[in-house]
Amino acid sequence: MIYRREANFPYPVLTPNSNSYNNSTFTIEVELNENNYNYRFDIDFRLKCEFLNNLIDNNEAELILIIQSKDNKFYKLSKDKRFINIPKSRISLSKRTAIQLLIKSKKTMNFDSNNELILFYNRFKKDISVPKNSVLGFSNVAIFEGSLKQPFDLFEKKIDSRLKSDIKIELGIETIIINYKNKDLQFQGMNKSNTLNNHYVYMGLQKALYKFLEENSGEDEVLYINEMEVPSNGLDFKLYNLLKSKIVDEISMENIDEVIYKITDRILEKHALAIKELCINEN
Repeated sequence: MIYRREANFPYPVLTPNSNSYNNSTFTIEVELNENNYNYRFDIDFRLKCEFLNNLIDNNEAELILIIQSKDNKFYKLSKDKRFINIPKSRISLSKRTAIQLLIKSKKTMNFDSNNELILFYNRFKKDISVPKNSVLGFSNVAIFEGSLKQPFDLFEKKIDSRLKSDIKIELGIETIIINYKNKDLQFQGMNKSNTLNNHYVYMGLQKALYKFLEENSGEDEVLYINEMEVPSNGLDFKLYNLLKSKIVDEISMENIDEVIYKITDRILEKHALAIKELCINEN
């Protein structure tokens, strides 16, 4: 369960509004990303409490991540591992997802060596013992509202009757621009017209990612996203954020199509299904 209010415990617990500890804090910040297969929760937590930190370091207590959405999920975390990858088949996220980090005892604990408690506990803290699996602390609650980033914010669509070709894809300062010679090429007025344009979106992403790789990889054949400098170019910056949010670790000339699959929501499959529906309806 997630603790949203101060709960009554018969022993000291470190909480966001704890009055049992002096100058101790326990807070988290969470970044939620995804690709076609997994959700990734990157956890940045700050625990300012020598007593609890020592328990975790000595394997006498553990960190438990709670994800509350359509159901509750519990995952062990460590100081060295600050992220959790969860297959989408294993968890269902609602429009409002709550995340909290707990500290739980792994054995019977005594508070005699806890020197960060307020003076009130000094006389009897040696008598305070809690059993295995007791909650020793819990963080603030991180809340996610709404859906994750969408790749199609990258695109603009324009009609230019002066084109010498039916379609022209340009890379603008901050967007990928799909220029059409006439509106019929956009499937305007047709059911699922946006989906029928997905093959143009694919072409635009290919062109943009080739340029992204050329501009940022230098002489290397593989560009490692987490090791590269943050781009100053507007479009490259958007692509960089999209690649990170979709948990893409590397990009090269050889895996461009695989990368596009990861950062989009099955756009070619949806394009094919839309055409199939049109054919069925015509027959």
